Amino acid sequence: MAEPIQIQGSGTEAKLRNPLGVVGLTLITIGIYGVFWYYFVNKEMAKFGAARSTGDLGDSPGTSVLAITLGALVIVPAFVSIYQSWQRLSAGERLTALSGMEAGLGLLLWIFISPVALYLFQSNWNKVLQAQAGGVEAQ
Repeated sequence: MAEPIQIQGSGTEAKLRNPLGVVGLTLITIGIYGVFWYYFVNKEMAKFGAARSTGDLGDSPGTSVLAITLGALVIVPAFVSIYQSWQRLSAGERLTALSGMEAGLGLLLWIFISPVALYLFQSNWNKVLQAQAGGVEAQ
């Protein structure tokens, strides 16, 4: 289901995940897979940003997960974390000369139609990973 891909400029690998698999597993596990997925995607973005010497892609995936789990009790931290993850995705798209979705729209999708948001997020992140590896033409 997940195909490993090398993050150029670092010794780490990211995974090209099937977006429908992410949505399906998140629904089947009642969100548990989604928490783990969120951690690993934010970790991959941080590694990608470190390889490009930029802090725009985050540096602490654990804090992001803490915000969407325990921070969700206060509501605001979860929304801030999700919004910032969309900003990180947009920064990754800019670094690879791809065009993507605005972070605010991504947050609204996540709030109201989260399966669609998960699908789009993973799909766009896959495109960023393929582009940085030289597999997708810049749009």
